[in-house]
Amino acid sequence: MEESNQTSPDRFILLGLANVLYLQVICFLMFLLMYIITLSGNLLLIIVVRTNPTLHSPMYFFLCNLSIIDIGFSSSIVPIILINTLAKDRSISLLGCAAQMYFSLALGATECIILAVMAYDRFAAICRPLHYNNIMNKKLCFYLAAGSWSVGFINSFIHVALTFQLPFCRSHHVNHFFCEIPPFLRLSCRDIWLNELVVYIATGIVAMFSFFLTLFSYVHIISTILKIHYSQGRLKAFSTCASHLNVVTLYYGTIMFMYLRPHSTSSHEMDKIISILYTTVTPMLNPFIYSVRNKDVKDTISNTFRSQ
Repeated sequence: MEESNQTSPDRFILLGLANVLYLQVICFLMFLLMYIITLSGNLLLIIVVRTNPTLHSPMYFFLCNLSIIDIGFSSSIVPIILINTLAKDRSISLLGCAAQMYFSLALGATECIILAVMAYDRFAAICRPLHYNNIMNKKLCFYLAAGSWSVGFINSFIHVALTFQLPFCRSHHVNHFFCEIPPFLRLSCRDIWLNELVVYIATGIVAMFSFFLTLFSYVHIISTILKIHYSQGRLKAFSTCASHLNVVTLYYGTIMFMYLRPHSTSSHEMDKIISILYTTVTPMLNPFIYSVRNKDVKDTISNTFRSQ
């Protein structure tokens, strides 16, 4: 490549998803469409919750947090993908790369924890309905949300600091479409055992703990649903739980697969596919799976359009 000899030591070249023109156009259109749907769906949810006082409950408070995270998560990654897909110059500064890695990693970790908190909220609502208001009071909701954001951003700071103290002497060409930890570890000529250890520990604590807390909550929710005698109500509850579990399994599963695999078994192309799933597909699906199917949300949207 012509850029290879001109790469500055403080810049990286993101190789992107494809080098064939028609594939670049397809990728551009696909990511643009997913980004528009992500922004529209999540912004719509936030507006609906803000305008309808009946939706001012813990569940929708956490859903709004999730929507803010998804908007930020997608916006930290997709615009760069769109620019680099068609641009000739795919270089990014060291500072820009570190900032992208920091915010995408922080928001990704925060989403892991928020999804677990939302599962616990549904567990309290369905399995402890008489005590729900006492359990999920405003103070606890605020602490859970603030704790989720704090852990996500502190976790990200540690990873980014450890990653960018490495010497990248093998190459400055990153075989990925955004700045993420695994591709950068391959570029270093120093022993990366400490970085990998910290990644395994953090992913184990944040992603696996959140996943098992979510799974624990849904096991109890499903066991409670099984006791419902009204078959149509049981079927509806099962449908909702199944859709939620599909999304969280996709999100947690892809993150754990990406960050808990041994460094020696990782594949460039597989990493790209896995990254697309949790950076663009899940943020696009979340508002529809968690809220747009909800009757209160649909009624608020339809009433808003009728009043226009």
